[in-house]
Amino acid sequence: MSHAKTNTLIYVLRRDLRVSDNPILHHLATSSDHGFTHLLPVYVFPAQQIEVSGFIRDGGKSPYPEAKSRVGGYWRCGPHRARFIGEAVGDVKRSLASLGSGLVVRVGMPADVVGDLVEGLLEKQHGVGAVWMTDHEGFEEKQDEKAVASVCEKHGVGFKLWLDEKYFIDDRDLSFENPQGLPAVFTIYRKSAEPLRERPRAVLPTPPKGSLPPFPDASVIPAQSAPFSIPERPKDVVEALVKPVKNFLPTHPGFPKGAVSAHPFRGGEAAGQKRLKHLVGSEGMKDYKDTRNGLIGTEFSTKLSAYLAQGCITARQIHHALVGYEDGTDSRFAKAAGFGAGENEGTGAIRFELLWRDYMRLHNRKFGNRLFRLEGIWKARDCKDYEEKRPGWKSPARERALPDQDPDPNTVARIIERFVAGTTGMGLIDASQRELMHTGYTSNRARQNVASFLAKHLGIDWRYGAEWYEMLLVDYDVSSNWANWQYVSGVGNDPRGEMRIFNPVKQAFDYDRDGSYVRSWVPEVRKLERLECVFQACTASEKELKAAGLEGNIMVTDPVKRIQFTVDGTPLRSLRRAFFRKRGIMLNAAAAARLKATSTPAPGGQGHDSDSSSGNTIADGGTSTSGNGSGDGNGNGHPEVIVPRFPRSLREIGLPGKVSASAPASIHGDGHINRTPPRAPAAHQRSGEPAVRRSNPRGGRGGGGGSNVVWVRRDQLQQLSQTASQQSQQQRHQRGGHGSGSWRGGGRLSRGRRNAPPVSDGGGQGGHQGRLHMSPSPRPATIQSDA
Repeated sequence: MSHAKTNTLIYVLRRDLRVSDNPILHHLATSSDHGFTHLLPVYVFPAQQIEVSGFIRDGGKSPYPEAKSRVGGYWRCGPHRARFIGEAVGDVKRSLASLGSGLVVRVGMPADVVGDLVEGLLEKQHGVGAVWMTDHEGFEEKQDEKAVASVCEKHGVGFKLWLDEKYFIDDRDLSFENPQGLPAVFTIYRKSAEPLRERPRAVLPTPPKGSLPPFPDASVIPAQSAPFSIPERPKDVVEALVKPVKNFLPTHPGFPKGAVSAHPFRGGEAAGQKRLKHLVGSEGMKDYKDTRNGLIGTEFSTKLSAYLAQGCITARQIHHALVGYEDGTDSRFAKAAGFGAGENEGTGAIRFELLWRDYMRLHNRKFGNRLFRLEGIWKARDCKDYEEKRPGWKSPARERALPDQDPDPNTVARIIERFVAGTTGMGLIDASQRELMHTGYTSNRARQNVASFLAKHLGIDWRYGAEWYEMLLVDYDVSSNWANWQYVSGVGNDPRGEMRIFNPVKQAFDYDRDGSYVRSWVPEVRKLERLECVFQACTASEKELKAAGLEGNIMVTDPVKRIQFTVDGTPLRSLRRAFFRKRGIMLNAAAAARLKATSTPAPGGQGHDSDSSSGNTIADGGTSTSGNGSGDGNGNGHPEVIVPRFPRSLREIGLPGKVSASAPASIHGDGHINRTPPRAPAAHQRSGEPAVRRSNPRGGRGGGGGSNVVWVRRDQLQQLSQTASQQSQQQRHQRGGHGSGSWRGGGRLSRGRRNAPPVSDGGGQGGHQGRLHMSPSPRPATIQSDA
């Protein structure tokens, strides 16, 4: 319906805070028949997602409940993102003004605000022709869209939902129309989208000044409804957003002296474009694949994710900047290394991450509010036996906790308090949580470890972590955050599910190799010299603790989790293993304890593959068995247990799932079982017999024939099966003979009889003295895609 001679279009901005590559503004600037006499852009701080009590006039009371999360009761938007969004809103307001338009800022529920605007304009005989807004994924976002459409229908005003074009591949170019057609595995989706460099559509130009319909006169624009009041100055808007949420913890460690934020960037389109230009014009894009797992500084990753999340820039803008650099057509980047040399590993990796963001958004569209369920998308997969597949999560809420939950809800609540405050005693986790608390940012690598630690190591309801990230992340995106938390927690679309576990101590050795990151954010451990102690303070000696002033510190006296992992000195190279580690299968300690194994002791040998302080000795023996007996770093042997075969089904040890019995396996001291893929059979092997690894990168003990064998310490497995022991003895009598052979490092392997049973002669010797072999942790997708 329109009144008099005016026909106003209300454009509701949400996460499209930009004037360039904006489909709505581009249409209005280039179309001569849209029929609108005025354009009224409006941005609404949504009361259900952002706390708006800072805008209340003195003595007023908000009509909306506090914007807190459902499970943990955290603020939905903390101070870091509130500031970033406020800055971005101020920036787009200035940009619109430079084009001859403007922006109205409001707080409340979007439908309420739109209703007030429509009614107020109509009362002043100012016609309203339509309300336009951009489509966004998310359960609440869809509810807002329906509510706004209902308001428009009530008042006889047109409503249009525009396609969100800030992503890498346009929805109109997907190979499927129904979201249920989204492949369950990212790799399949990625292959369907290749070649990635050819897929994005062209960037839409910024509208010229004066090309948009004029902004309505201020006298006809309805004021913000009571009890709220919107400040005129942008910095006062930011302050009103930050004020009610800045004290989100009653007590927490202060900002460490000397620590520096890795994300000191302002919000807004101008800042996002400046950052993009800097990255492409420097080494940032070229070296991205090598630096993306860094932990310290502004340059180890692009830091564009926050701008992408709020729509300050678009993925295709990033892509086309890369094309200009790769093809040598954009003179802004002429001095950058690799200019005009085509796509390189870094730029290709960035496109990969941009596609992952697309996939997470489509994943959100496919599963909707299942993204927020404790069971994740399992029930969406028609897994009727979910409760069997995933044991009950620990919860601090008595109404959610299982009757026999151990530890009890009160203890779990205290653990969560320490987890969010960064006082768990696990160096990498604490450093990441404190960095996030103080800056709103933490690296992709740290996010993966934090999520795995809470969900896999502690077994606590993963939604507490996801909601904590929702509050504090400056680059929070509903799709990326929740889908990735599900992924790492084992209830998402990761094919390996709960079997993928990160070891935060090993990860710290891999990615914080001198301990500078942990020391930067956890100053309590700065005086500790040994990295083992920096990454787990509880491993320090009394003398070391006294020298560091850590005596009585809760991180030492009562760490939330202890992981048995030690290394003899600072590693000079990465401890990560090669590609085949992605095939690992890992179980928690409780599952390993139920493993049905024989109790045949192995004589102590002269091995040097363990550290005496760890009690965590593993031989990566595969199919080989001779030359064993674990050492303590001093040549003293320990009795061990022979496991004659890997369980053919995880159900044999009380967990669901299946594994192949054809690959060598190793059970690690923290309960992990790592399984490596078999190599091609040697010429002397019979068909179907598992291949023997010719070398041992961890200096494992010698090899020989026999069936799949794993060496583990006797005290690391309990409840040994007498039945399995008897079966093993029967097999020995039936087969007869013995196998022998050895290798050292990558030495030549000689074998005895192919069918020989496991026999230990204590003759082998490990190749790495004092270095503990731990199961690797392959890289899953990013927790918050930081493209």
